[in-house]
Amino acid sequence: MHDTLTPVQARDMLSAVARHLVANVDMLTQVDQAIGDGDHGIGMRRGFSAVEEAMASTEPVSVSAVFKAAGTAIMAKTGGAAGAIFGTMFRSGSAAFDGQAVLNAEGFAGFLALGLEGVEKRGAAKPGQKTMIDALAPAATAAKTAIARGLVEVVKEATDAAKGGVEATKDMIATTGKARTLGERSLGHPDPGAVSMSLILEAMRDYIAA
Repeated sequence: MHDTLTPVQARDMLSAVARHLVANVDMLTQVDQAIGDGDHGIGMRRGFSAVEEAMASTEPVSVSAVFKAAGTAIMAKTGGAAGAIFGTMFRSGSAAFDGQAVLNAEGFAGFLALGLEGVEKRGAAKPGQKTMIDALAPAATAAKTAIARGLVEVVKEATDAAKGGVEATKDMIATTGKARTLGERSLGHPDPGAVSMSLILEAMRDYIAA
């Protein structure tokens, strides 16, 4: 169990995140087939395979550099809106670790808050529109309130909140992205991007708690 992560551990955590996303590609494809064109899983596999490659070749000089490298890899390889959005989350969020020697509870909460801010600007979206923001926003809020309890609790609370956000997207009508053309037919199905966001946090939680 870690209450702070060194840059090397942060790199290893993001490698674990990459493997977790790639392992869940089929599930992400099925989720996307219900309300999209089914290519979300393929895109995430490309992007997070690139993250694993980037982590293998990234010199972990700082936590910020590691997260920025992950975001750059996602942007370069994922393709489509998902690449821009998830890449922006990591790159914008990495600023929370600027000047920090380790990843701690406050830094992690800052990562989610700055990542959310970057995604909202990039995607011109907000909570309630059935996007990954509906998992990221509650995760950021939960993380901030748990800072005093340490990194393990921050990531656990953020993951639980993201999973709750995924469930909430089932009751939303998509008003942005590819699923918006479905209107009420998107009801009853979770948003694929929100599912991916919860998987990212799930893998981070499991690495930090191990």
